[in-house]
Amino acid sequence: MSERKPADAPSMPSAEELAVRRGFHLQAFEDALQIEEGASPRTVEAYRRDVIRCASQMRAMGITQAKDITPAALREFVYHLKDLGLAGSSIRRNISALRTWFRIMVAEGLVTADPTERLDTPQRWRTLPEVLSVEEVTRLLAAPGLDERLAFRDRAMLELAYGAGLRVSEWIGMSVKDVMLEDSLVRVLGKGNKERLVPIGRSAIGAVAVYMRELRPVLERGGGKGILFLNGRGAPLSRMGAWKLVRKYVEMAGIEKPVSPHTLRHSFATHLLEGGADLRAVQEMLGHADIATTQIYTHVDREYLRSVHRQFHPRS
Repeated sequence: MSERKPADAPSMPSAEELAVRRGFHLQAFEDALQIEEGASPRTVEAYRRDVIRCASQMRAMGITQAKDITPAALREFVYHLKDLGLAGSSIRRNISALRTWFRIMVAEGLVTADPTERLDTPQRWRTLPEVLSVEEVTRLLAAPGLDERLAFRDRAMLELAYGAGLRVSEWIGMSVKDVMLEDSLVRVLGKGNKERLVPIGRSAIGAVAVYMRELRPVLERGGGKGILFLNGRGAPLSRMGAWKLVRKYVEMAGIEKPVSPHTLRHSFATHLLEGGADLRAVQEMLGHADIATTQIYTHVDREYLRSVHRQFHPRS
């Protein structure tokens, strides 16, 4: 008869668990917590659990060693925690565990860089920007009627702001020479005087072409300074003027949610991502220096997917 293993004998770790412990230096992390930092058993266990959760997610993403973890991968992990429905306090504890983990690994010479340095905590997360649906954008862009004296300008302005995802400063500061209709492009001078080229579609091209041909020459009285969008007196349109125009047409379109000029930029990015656009392409069109700034729209995209699921799935 074979000898029975005692009931309290520890089970052997699986090959997966051994790979996680080796690749992500869990033993060194736990030893440093207990011996060098004097952490309580409860803290060690909580941090170990959080780090193992992160390590498992990294392996699912194809990352098998701690040294290969990037800031972008950690941000995806934090978004994953948020999607799981964890409370902000739990996510903050996870991030604290990750920061301690990397601090120890850097001190022990196990990794050379700390990707947690730029990791945002829930207190710093920006609220999701308000966006318009495609149907609401269509109503807004159609709101300037031909009975409006400056309808050609206003329709061109709204089409271009949404069609190119412009900041309000970019849209009111754009010059006539920055519009390259034959190439379906506009040249945009963004933050830090960084230039970018953004493609525009047929609707924006048509609206801007009509405005430049029919109305802008009438408004130009020598004070336009080469700026594309002019007010009724022939001077460049101001930021406040842009805000007032957006509010006017939002009301005319019957849109009840709060809308600012920046809402058109948010809607541009969200609609591109909902349509399957690559995040880095959207980053380039928006003129974001860091893709982390663009990634806020992946939150919006997830909310959109959830809303579609709730609306159409029979078991939602």
